[in-house]
Amino acid sequence: MKSGRGFLSLFDSLTDRILCVVGAVLFSQGPEFMQQYLQRLGGHLDEARRQLATFQKTADQAGLTLDQFISQTAANADSAVAKLGGVMSDSVDRVASLQSAHDALLSAALWERPFVFVRQLDPSIARATAGVYQPAVPTTAEGLVYALAGMLIILALYHLGLKRLFGLVFTRSSAPATARAGA
Repeated sequence: MKSGRGFLSLFDSLTDRILCVVGAVLFSQGPEFMQQYLQRLGGHLDEARRQLATFQKTADQAGLTLDQFISQTAANADSAVAKLGGVMSDSVDRVASLQSAHDALLSAALWERPFVFVRQLDPSIARATAGVYQPAVPTTAEGLVYALAGMLIILALYHLGLKRLFGLVFTRSSAPATARAGA
């Protein structure tokens, strides 16, 4: 019986340590992924601005505002040219959307950043970020907070659920052996 408790104590101690490391490493990837996502988002924003600047330059050369240029192009009798008006309008919307997401992520406080990230998430940019994601250990205060949160959450899950499950499994498997030894 004592050897069973000793094993459980050793198993529990070792599991605690392993889970602390796993939780810290996993959760510290949150700020790193958001940082890499933000870089990619900024690249999309720069490219969308560049495209919009081309439309603005053409509007300026025609002596029109961008809105006037878009309206005239969209109203063109030639359907191919009219579709370009829709493309230009979509570009204006895309720049506004990307700028809003970029600003929201940059200005979010540490505690609200994960929620802002999820709310502002562009699935195609997130997939592209995940496709080239390079794990790293952030050495920022945010990385430390996420690592500590990961340790606490993983340990809480272990102590509130998994540890009890392991205890039941090991106690049940050793109970028949103890009963047989006494018989």
